[in-house]
Amino acid sequence: MHEAPVTYAAAAVTGLTPGRIGPTVVAVVALVAVVIGWLALTRRTGRAGAVAALVLGLLGAVAGAAFAVTADGGLGTGNGLGGAIVAVVLGALAAALGGLALARSRSAARPPV
Repeated sequence: MHEAPVTYAAAAVTGLTPGRIGPTVVAVVALVAVVIGWLALTRRTGRAGAVAALVLGLLGAVAGAAFAVTADGGLGTGNGLGGAIVAVVLGALAAALGGLALARSRSAARPPV
């Protein structure tokens, strides 16, 4: 006899699962760091904003990478891989903006030679 193949319906993953909470928080921190870095680059927050964007951006990128490495499944499985990737990208962007703003603040503070 020939039997029909068995198919299984995947359970839909909705809501904020435990695996999504950490990467989501880290992505929000990295997004805040991007905003601070942008404001520091436009010289609205000064040197403190540049340092804050640099530190928070590095924190977001490293924590996002840690979540991405430890995620058990792929995208859409509820393990937070998507949020971790977003956190890495935003964290790197924030660190770059903060570093650029910090370099500008240093060059502006130097007297001309």
